[in-house]
Amino acid sequence: MFSFFKKKPPTPQAPNPAVEIPTTVTSALPVADAAPKPPMPTGGSLIGSALVIPIAIPEPGAIAPERQKWVDKLRLSLGKTASSISVVFGGSLIDEALYENLEDALLMADAGVPATQYLLAELRRKVNDSGITHPVALKNVLVALVTQMLQPLQKSLVIGQYKPTVIMVAGVNGAGKTTSIGKLTHHLSTSGASVLLAAADTFRAAAREQLSIWADRNTVEIISQQGGDPAAVSFDAVSAGRARGKDVVLIDTAGRLPTQLHLMEELKKIKRVIQKTGDGGSTETGVTPNLPPHEILLVIDGNTGTERRRPGQEL
Repeated sequence: MFSFFKKKPPTPQAPNPAVEIPTTVTSALPVADAAPKPPMPTGGSLIGSALVIPIAIPEPGAIAPERQKWVDKLRLSLGKTASSISVVFGGSLIDEALYENLEDALLMADAGVPATQYLLAELRRKVNDSGITHPVALKNVLVALVTQMLQPLQKSLVIGQYKPTVIMVAGVNGAGKTTSIGKLTHHLSTSGASVLLAAADTFRAAAREQLSIWADRNTVEIISQQGGDPAAVSFDAVSAGRARGKDVVLIDTAGRLPTQLHLMEELKKIKRVIQKTGDGGSTETGVTPNLPPHEILLVIDGNTGTERRRPGQEL
């Protein structure tokens, strides 16, 4: 009964000086005998008595596609949003229908209600003042307004002013804090900075193990305790980072909602305990106060919109 799966002897063929393939191979592109052929892949499927293995044979002179860069992937993912806004300006008139469609497109792109209202009001004002009549010119005005709104929010992450630079990561449940720490650790490590991770999320199950995986992938050290106090873990991590000469200490905290007051108080406690590892500086000598955490990153879901922590806002 297993004779069906037995491989039949191949049909005698003329010898090929480049590659000799003893099985039936399907390909949509013809290949010259003189051209080098790719190596035989390992995977395949059994159809009848022949092993059919799909091979992608490049055309002569074709270059294999390189791995997409992160910026290219981001540009591709935002293509739908860009096209939905660009199609609004595809007409020939600037009328109320254009403004209504633009409002819908901005809200669907998660621009937020206040930002959308501001942009529409500014567009109407500039159209009345400058006498713009073509939608393409209005689109250029929109691009300039959005750029003007985003430039004040641009802020560099300064590493090296304090050693170690303590970065505390907070946010709601499931927003991606630990994953963001893993990506940030990879970026800092490849940039030449030494990183120490602190597993201060002692509430969620397997949070310590998840952060340990990121530490192993990036070959960095981690400070963790089984069921320890989050503030104590953070204090030990900052102290260890200073003693070991680390450039950055990343502190992972447990996810929490702002309505959970007892958890918000715990977050404040972590911040107070961390500050005990620093110093207040001196006004006489001009020494800048060193009170960690030096940066607090708030990780939120993309659907949250324009919510963000204002500079200097207390937790």
